[in-house]
Amino acid sequence: MARFIFITGGVVSSLGKGLMAASLAALLQARGFRVRIRKFDPYLNVDPGTMSPYQHGEVYVTDDGAETDLDLGHYERFTGVAARQSDNVTSGRIYQQIITKERRGDYLGATVQVVPHVTDAIKAFARAELDDLDFVLCEIGGTVGDIESLPFIEAIRQLRNEEGRDNTLSVHVTLVPYIAAAGELKTKPTQHSVRELASLGVQPDILLCRCERPLPESERAKIAQFCNVRKEAVIPALDADSIYSVPVQYHGEGLDSEVLRAFGIHDAPDPDLTAWYDIMDRKQHPEGEVTIGVVGKYVSLPDAYKSLNEALAHGGMANRVKVNIRWLDAEMFEQDGDLAANLEPMHGILVPGGFGERGSEGKIASVQFARERNVPFLGICLGMQMACIEAARNTSGIAGASSTEFGKTDEPVVGLITEWMSAEGLQKRGANTDLGGTMRLGAYEAKLSPNSHVATVYGANDISERHRHRYEVNGAYRDSLEKGGLVFSGMSPDGMLPEIVERPDHPWFIGVQFHPELKSKPFDPHPLFKGFIEAAVKQSRLV
Repeated sequence: MARFIFITGGVVSSLGKGLMAASLAALLQARGFRVRIRKFDPYLNVDPGTMSPYQHGEVYVTDDGAETDLDLGHYERFTGVAARQSDNVTSGRIYQQIITKERRGDYLGATVQVVPHVTDAIKAFARAELDDLDFVLCEIGGTVGDIESLPFIEAIRQLRNEEGRDNTLSVHVTLVPYIAAAGELKTKPTQHSVRELASLGVQPDILLCRCERPLPESERAKIAQFCNVRKEAVIPALDADSIYSVPVQYHGEGLDSEVLRAFGIHDAPDPDLTAWYDIMDRKQHPEGEVTIGVVGKYVSLPDAYKSLNEALAHGGMANRVKVNIRWLDAEMFEQDGDLAANLEPMHGILVPGGFGERGSEGKIASVQFARERNVPFLGICLGMQMACIEAARNTSGIAGASSTEFGKTDEPVVGLITEWMSAEGLQKRGANTDLGGTMRLGAYEAKLSPNSHVATVYGANDISERHRHRYEVNGAYRDSLEKGGLVFSGMSPDGMLPEIVERPDHPWFIGVQFHPELKSKPFDPHPLFKGFIEAAVKQSRLV
């Protein structure tokens, strides 16, 4: 029978509940338990798919095609457990389901209310697809006291009663701020936050206290006394030098031991943290460093490229080097004189995914620079499309090459895909379809050309990768592009959709239609990022 761990946050947002959930799950997993993590988001969007990256950060895509919160990326990277549609739900999705049922008459004329209908739907989500798990960790987005999160807190209260206190646990993440003028850590915000949560019927069992200075024993005892928890259940959580140090740090503070004690589990083996110590060693003791220029359009908010940032770090770990990322706004390369000065110091150039025309010419110019200067290049999604447009214009003689995403064009090297095959069969979409959920989403297989560079990188000819896009490279231009030196080395199994392009005459030049960063993990770096950073290391020795 699965045990539930409910994770809430108080005082302020951005305390790292997602990282805490991922770290606790990794520790339980290291003790031999089977875990899964779920995220409850209180906002009214059905999913984050149509939300601005500046507001929400990246959209994390699962194998089964769900557009989810970026915290699910933490969950996958730390546990290796593939996330799925049932691991992320929003208020919008719950209300959408309930209103659809009400319009159909499923409620037989009953008055539809937050309690019990919304809370029942939340509880059903928490209990779905447990798959003989030992622990299900449920993170509640937002901050206790927010109006939006009240139905979720009420659902937790009901679940704790229905599942029994022996099978449920509440962990509350709070802030213990340091007031410089007083020279003290202050516990009052934590006390108020716990009181707010308790007033809603949920008494936390464990408090994870974020603080920038060590929490004295006297302050731990004070928090325990006023918040009605054991002193050992007040867990200090200081800022770490790397997110990959957090599981070991939390284990040192006794978080996983206290969780097991609260569940009455006393015979669990010690955690095997060998992989985490190796990750920390690689992160903390690099044998060199490289600089990667990421030419994008959302670079003012690194969370918009969260998985990309981590995948580059994983590639660095695999090669025992530190990866310095230079976030470069593509728009500045649309002005004369900025390109060479910014890109010449780079040991690798990466053009990531994105939507819309803004910055596209700067990305194309970056691809051209990488091609002409033999700088290692990796293009992802839109980055691959820009590589194809650059090739069409500059090596295949198609001067007007463009994408229909940017407007009408006589040379649509990239165009809107209207039909494609998925596991469910033929998928169709029109140009005027709603934006939400109408992309080619989730895991799709691809066939790699034997003896291609990318087949060597993967060590395989058949792969499966995650997609998130509405536009595809137009296969009608394949012959023209290949005559210009850009080879289509990966295709969909039916041979219709280009998945990977490369330049055999270049030291390392690969563009992919999918998002490899979504499947990279610290203990299992993605082959493309491992190979890209390896090429960047070689480049660093040449300059």
